[in-house]
Amino acid sequence: MFIAGFPTGSLAANCYLLAPAAGGDCVVVDPGEDALAAVQATVAEHGLRPVAALLTHGHLDHAAALRQVTDAYGIPGYLHPADDYMLDDPLAALSPEFRQMLAGYDLPAMRPDELHTLAPDQVLRFGELQLTVLHTPGHTGGSVLFALAGDGPRPEVLFTGDTLFAGSVGRTDLPGGSTATLTSSLRTHVLGRPHDAVVLPGHGPQSTIGAELRTNPFLVPLLTEQAPVSDG
Repeated sequence: MFIAGFPTGSLAANCYLLAPAAGGDCVVVDPGEDALAAVQATVAEHGLRPVAALLTHGHLDHAAALRQVTDAYGIPGYLHPADDYMLDDPLAALSPEFRQMLAGYDLPAMRPDELHTLAPDQVLRFGELQLTVLHTPGHTGGSVLFALAGDGPRPEVLFTGDTLFAGSVGRTDLPGGSTATLTSSLRTHVLGRPHDAVVLPGHGPQSTIGAELRTNPFLVPLLTEQAPVSDG
């Protein structure tokens, strides 16, 4: 399996390229601000053939180069419909402070010519690649994880966007965010995953589910809630 990742833009949002092996078809996950040049360099270096661009959610820092990447390679984009509006009005999903900061900024066109909607538990197949869509609203209404199943000694890999970071979770105070909803998403789609599953987040370093269950202050209390109550 081939996975390359790099931070993009002023908020250092992680963009990833995933392929069965170097020289094969690949998908681009979260092509954020100024991502195109790094995507093109990685594609050229490893002989990759992009076939799709996937968004974990619609925020500008993760989607700013979506149209540029899809245009460059003639490929479709994928996004959960709850975040679709962000492609046409990215400021609507940001905090008042960010909206003020970006006022007058020449925002990029983000909507691709071909856009497919993501559905909960949908299985995406791109040649030898197979990813399962896990709908995890809370950071935004349309946040998803992309799960690549483990294969023998290779553990499961989770592209978690801004749902789960190493040591933290995504903020919930932006339009479409909800702490209660995010907590429910974590209970449903994170707590029960294999401890060796690799977490590739939307910002910051990678981690594992086991490490997050031991140390992440947003997950540890959820484990305590689920612990059985002793009769003694």
